[in-house]
Amino acid sequence: MGFFDDLAARIETTDSVVSVGLDPDPDRLPDFLDSDLPRWAFNRRVIDATHEHAACYKPNAAFYEDADGWRSLQETVAYAHGKGVPVLLDAKRGDIGNTARQYAKILDEVDAITVNPYLGRDALEPFLSREGKGVIVLARTSNPGARDFQNLEVGNEKKLYEYVAQRAAEWNDNGNVGLVVGATAPDELEEVRELVPDLPFLVPGVGAQGGDAEAAVEFGLADGVGLVNSSRGIIFAGEGATGEKEYFGAAGRAARQLKTRLNEYR
Repeated sequence: MGFFDDLAARIETTDSVVSVGLDPDPDRLPDFLDSDLPRWAFNRRVIDATHEHAACYKPNAAFYEDADGWRSLQETVAYAHGKGVPVLLDAKRGDIGNTARQYAKILDEVDAITVNPYLGRDALEPFLSREGKGVIVLARTSNPGARDFQNLEVGNEKKLYEYVAQRAAEWNDNGNVGLVVGATAPDELEEVRELVPDLPFLVPGVGAQGGDAEAAVEFGLADGVGLVNSSRGIIFAGEGATGEKEYFGAAGRAARQLKTRLNEYR
């Protein structure tokens, strides 16, 4: 069983393609968390509130890159796995030689990872060779600056993100490759789906960034498998609440509401 097989089973179990981004910005954590690892305490409560609606959890490595952060990430991954939910680390790794091999060791702990293809296939080989692990390649990202490079035309009048998508499909020897394609660019999302009909997508941008939910579902799923991510729109849905129950109850409702919204188009 590989990552996408496990993900398909999880999607069927939960009737959900929601990925919950676990990005515990220390400046936004509620004051009532009483822990020497507040990011872990926060994530545990978010997982308790949302796991029934989550096909996957997607912690972003940027929020864990210190000693307490890595401890918090390890606890978070173990807890999510205990709930039966796979974990995709949003790390956007991509480097050469022994550096790439070191980065790929994180796949001993998580189920999938996002990678940057800019350095070419050899930089991604340590990830691609892990047959049971998902490798989610950046193609067309959700940020406004994506157009600076990703929309440039390359050979045969293809845009760079289209070329990346096609090359990533060629690298899918182990059936473990997916693509990041943002919901904030629905036309591009449709174009990429036409080019690579069989690759699952991780589609960010539906929550706080205001991306197109219908397009995310229509073009993001391959044979029903794919993920639509929301981070801040779920985990900080309870901001302003004074009590723990109210705060994390809002996160649970936000996850359920996104699942219901996306299921309208499945």
